Amino acid sequence: MRKLFAALLASVVFPFGALAQQTKAQPPKSLRLYVFDGGSLNIPDTSPYRLKKEDLVTTYMSVACFLVVHPKGTLMWDAGAVPDSAFKPGGGPGTIRYATAMKPLGTQMAEVGYTPADITYLALSHFHWDHVGNANLFAGATWLVTQAERDIMFSNPPSPRTEPENFGALKSSKTVMLTKSEYDVSGDGTAVIMAAPGHSPGHQVLFLKLAKTGPVMLSGDLYHYPEERKLNLIPTTEFNSDQTVASRAAVEAFLKKTGTQLWIQHDFNANAKLRKAPSFYE
Repeated sequence: MRKLFAALLASVVFPFGALAQQTKAQPPKSLRLYVFDGGSLNIPDTSPYRLKKEDLVTTYMSVACFLVVHPKGTLMWDAGAVPDSAFKPGGGPGTIRYATAMKPLGTQMAEVGYTPADITYLALSHFHWDHVGNANLFAGATWLVTQAERDIMFSNPPSPRTEPENFGALKSSKTVMLTKSEYDVSGDGTAVIMAAPGHSPGHQVLFLKLAKTGPVMLSGDLYHYPEERKLNLIPTTEFNSDQTVASRAAVEAFLKKTGTQLWIQHDFNANAKLRKAPSFYE
């Protein structure tokens, strides 16, 4: 009787654990891209982008995190703005500064069969607070970063443009220092990190070669608004404006030559049209 009761109790108390085991993701046959919804930024002042509010379709910016799944490993690109720790247990949105997100990143990952422990590599487009919110979750992954970017992240005093407590655990992570303009994460040209400094010392973008969707580049903060790209405006807050000009020119030439789509990560309206996890691109 006790054994029967224990079995029944386990089936009631632990059904979600069993389900999680059944739905654990399996390596895909080709490159796959999941887009996680990181919420939005309610931009208080657009003047640093040299744009008036009436110049923009919307002043809001989107926040997204991307999980790149290769048959041989996984890459998390950017970690959102709102750390999962900012969400209250009872539900509701999480907030930090002027960012709001409706769902924790860890929850969204679990829905597609992944946990932070399943991530092979972490790469951040740059160190600003709205891209590093959940970086600590991936401290067990191999961090792909330039020396210049790592240096500014752990500078003393810290930059006011970031939240050190949200990525401090990376200091002891296994780290690969990126020293060249391109780093082939997958080894087969399907996921390549490209240097695009200027917005920050070691700012970078991510090129993905998706079999069905075609080539895509994730912009980081190379641009923020589509209007900024259209008018070729350089924000006043760039770390190095000359480098930004050069990086944009190099990226635009690459896009034109290869027919690659540029996904502006902060483009609120374009991001809203992207399929979010558990759907994916391949």
